Amino acid sequence: MALTRRTLTGPTSSYPRRRHRRRAAIAAVTTLVTALGILTGTPADATAGQPGPAAAPVVTRAALDPSLVAGRGARVAFLEQEAENAVTTGEVIGPDRTAYTLPAEASGRRAVKLLPGRYVEFTLPAAANAITVRYSIPDAPSGGGITAPLDVAVNGKRIRSMTLTSEYAWLYNQYPFTNDPNAGLLHPDWWITECSCVPAVTTPYPSIQKPFRPSHFYDEQRLLLGRTYRAGDRVRLTVPAGSNAAWTVVDLLDSELVGPPRVRLRAANVLAFGADPTGRRDSAPAIERAVAVAKRTGRTVYLPPGTYQVNRHIVVDDVTIEGAGNWHTVVKGREVTLPTPAPDGSVHTGVGFYGRDAADGGSRNVHLSGFAIEGDVRERIDTDQVNGIGGALNDSTIDGLHLRHTKVGIWLDGPMRNVRITNTIIVDQIADAVNFHTGVTDSLVAHTFVRNTGDDGLAMWSEDTANARNTFDHNTVQSPVLANGIAIYGGTDNTVSHNLIADPVREGSAIQVGSRFGAEPFTGHLWITENTTARAGTYELNWKIGLGAIWLYALDRSIDARIEVVGDAYLDSTYNAIMLVSEWGVKDLYSIDDVVFRDIRVDGTGTSVVSARTAGSASFQNVDARHVGAVGVNNCGSFHFTPAGSEFRLTDLGGNDGGWLADWQLPNTITCDDRPPVVPPPPPADW
Repeated sequence: MALTRRTLTGPTSSYPRRRHRRRAAIAAVTTLVTALGILTGTPADATAGQPGPAAAPVVTRAALDPSLVAGRGARVAFLEQEAENAVTTGEVIGPDRTAYTLPAEASGRRAVKLLPGRYVEFTLPAAANAITVRYSIPDAPSGGGITAPLDVAVNGKRIRSMTLTSEYAWLYNQYPFTNDPNAGLLHPDWWITECSCVPAVTTPYPSIQKPFRPSHFYDEQRLLLGRTYRAGDRVRLTVPAGSNAAWTVVDLLDSELVGPPRVRLRAANVLAFGADPTGRRDSAPAIERAVAVAKRTGRTVYLPPGTYQVNRHIVVDDVTIEGAGNWHTVVKGREVTLPTPAPDGSVHTGVGFYGRDAADGGSRNVHLSGFAIEGDVRERIDTDQVNGIGGALNDSTIDGLHLRHTKVGIWLDGPMRNVRITNTIIVDQIADAVNFHTGVTDSLVAHTFVRNTGDDGLAMWSEDTANARNTFDHNTVQSPVLANGIAIYGGTDNTVSHNLIADPVREGSAIQVGSRFGAEPFTGHLWITENTTARAGTYELNWKIGLGAIWLYALDRSIDARIEVVGDAYLDSTYNAIMLVSEWGVKDLYSIDDVVFRDIRVDGTGTSVVSARTAGSASFQNVDARHVGAVGVNNCGSFHFTPAGSEFRLTDLGGNDGGWLADWQLPNTITCDDRPPVVPPPPPADW
């Protein structure tokens, strides 16, 4: 979710709030293999310098030792290596968790900065024929991005040149952001922390540094290497001496062994209906003809290897569409300006697969698998329907897709039921990766990998109609630039389990349970179980306090459903591990009650284990903590500081080790330090 209203009425003022609205022969299959969204260049025999000493590969998951996150996060086919652990002639930048900086948006909060002529070299930990590079290059001076080369060599032999771009990165200013680094304030009537003022009513008008609040620095590209290389081979990424990019930051490299294209012989092959696998001609009409025939005949629509240009929504209902694999089949489109705004407020359209609207009955029995969707979204317009997948999809599956450069990867508007999203990669989004919006029930997101969203990674938003009985399980969410890794806004009997969430950057955290954005109340049971967070808890600009790795937020109403947080691990939390807060303006109206925390591990906090800034209560059992930077419980209650103690009560159910929950803090001792100093903890380790 993103953020439209600003006030400042006390230590916990509200921050912005927003709403989202929305024929060729079969022989061609094995020859039209296309890597996703890159210019592969031409193989070359030139060397990229003499190979230097190899470094042993360091494989991580969300920049952590894999042993720390075993059994959690998405099952993926690639192995992650952080650039800061590789051999380089560049400069390691970071660590830094300060918003609007390159290290803060990097995985693990560190990366490698290369000037022209410099390189970073990775040793393959396993056989691979494909790589993904996450990187950043500068914006154009007036915005809009630049392109720049990056040479790829293996064992000293240059094999390809990638063309990097910053056209889909670099946003500025206040929500909903702009691509113009020289723009003045978008909302001069909003409170901003930079001057601690409302500029429009301030005399003299404050000087605001430009570019104002730059963010969303990173993008990523995938490259098929043309052959399989062995474990121990060295992949060197070099910025050519003549690069027009003053610098190139490499965050990480993912390496993967991609299988051959999947072939479907008895299917409605889109080539037979006139689709162009080179991407030069519009293939939307051909795909729609194939979909119509497949529905009548009960066959599958097959997208062979290639790039298919699609610049509008493909409406899907009672149909199966399969690609040759998301490295081989790419559905790619331009963003198109509509001649007049659509009834839903959209002013653009673009590539996407959409179910029918829920108001029209929605779609059913839709199955999408084995291809990539690549959009062309470069700005945030919340009314635009320029998502990779949208509408209402009942009794449907989405499996093995790769989505990037859309507004939201998958935004589903209910009421609808029983959609399963699995084994999918969603990266480089302007807003969310997945949002279950309005009455989505009995649905699942599992083993889905998310990186570099411009808003919540995975969200359930119960606006108007409650979401119910949904599960986010075994997903990985890394580096949401704004808001949270996983957010649950109201709903009934939902579950968040076995996820790995790391490195939120600003105005959010790893997990949020929020009574906000007009969501229906929490009812029934909310399970948050067996999740791991890393380097979570951002600095909330308006409140001027640090958030928790998990935070419960009562803004629109009280939170009093049965919420159980069991088996989580909060690693290297920037501020608090656990935070419960109500908005200052409603702190005497709403509370957060009877939350259960059990079997929790807290390894490192910059400040406290628990920060309570609300009335209410919680119980704690077998919550073990170490490397706590401040007092274990920072209990401010609702800031009345009564002689009877805080309005927030803690119950010790036993087994809470590490000395963080002392007898003298129970049940409601006031220990309020509004902004305690941060003590960075040591890196997390095996318990």
